[in-house]
Amino acid sequence: MDDRTLYERLSAFVSDHKRELFEQLAPMRTRHITVALEDIYQPHNASAVLRTCDLLGIQDVHVIENRNRYTVNPDVALGASKWIDLHRHRDGTDNTRACMSALREHGYRIVATSPHGDAFTPESIPLERPLAIFLGTEQHGLSDAVIDGADMHLRIPMHGFTESYNISVSAAIILYTLIMRTHASDIAWTLSEEERLRVMIGWARRVVKHADAIEDRLRNAP
Repeated sequence: MDDRTLYERLSAFVSDHKRELFEQLAPMRTRHITVALEDIYQPHNASAVLRTCDLLGIQDVHVIENRNRYTVNPDVALGASKWIDLHRHRDGTDNTRACMSALREHGYRIVATSPHGDAFTPESIPLERPLAIFLGTEQHGLSDAVIDGADMHLRIPMHGFTESYNISVSAAIILYTLIMRTHASDIAWTLSEEERLRVMIGWARRVVKHADAIEDRLRNAP
């Protein structure tokens, strides 16, 4: 069974309203920009970032868990984790470097958020190649592995006395700016038709009760 047939059959168990949203929103999803959260120990902040990513159409979020395990806060995420693809990097001895390596293999440039004075800003960073935006904790920031190993650094200009923005605010400022610039550009930022189908299949699987059993029955039907 090909993906189109699978989606059509599985989506028959989805409400008309939800199916219309799938068709409307899938063309607005992107993997040109992705996010990596390194060792976020306050789950409400990371969950707020997931919500921002969903609302901006960012399909993939990477969570690096070297010291801190992340649990989605449902009161903050408001179901966002159902619509994005959450990739956890937690099983290795150096999950940060493993995540960076995996993203580079998929064509991403690693971008470390940093207060470096010579860093790019959200308005100036080049967008031609896919970007993976790495965010760390408010207290410690990103690890040296990311700061030293990044392809580029990104800062948000600040004009006040406090040292930094909250991570969820930083993510919102950076990602909104990058997505708006991407939409206004000639960059091929949308998913391929094949990727859209797979995303919609994933969405259908997450909202249909007993989706695994239904899919097995569909695949084994004569």
